[in-house]
Amino acid sequence: VQLQASGGGLVQAGGSMRLSCAASGRTFSSYAMHWFRQAPGSEREFVVVIGSAGRTYYADSVKGRFTVSRDSAKNTVYLQMSGLKPEDTAVYYCAAGKIISDTPGRMDYWGKGTQVTVSS
Repeated sequence: VQLQASGGGLVQAGGSMRLSCAASGRTFSSYAMHWFRQAPGSEREFVVVIGSAGRTYYADSVKGRFTVSRDSAKNTVYLQMSGLKPEDTAVYYCAAGKIISDTPGRMDYWGKGTQVTVSS
């Protein structure tokens, strides 16, 4: 599985942004798709996951503001972010794992990150 994240950029606090993660490979639907993020000087942290059956889990820091979805026909996962805060500034990565996990080390595939910058 190859992953390609896109949609990052600069947005003002309180604004919205949608990230996309396009996957190649016919086994996309069998993977749990995750989003992680990494701010400068910080460890990579879990943001959200959507399982193969559509179950979702969110980090407390984004709950109620971010929404994840997946389109199996397009092999794409989306992360709709609203109410963005400066502390959401980070490089966002999509990752595929055979199981749902909040641990980066348990992912099987990673995409290149996309920068999200939220100005105050």
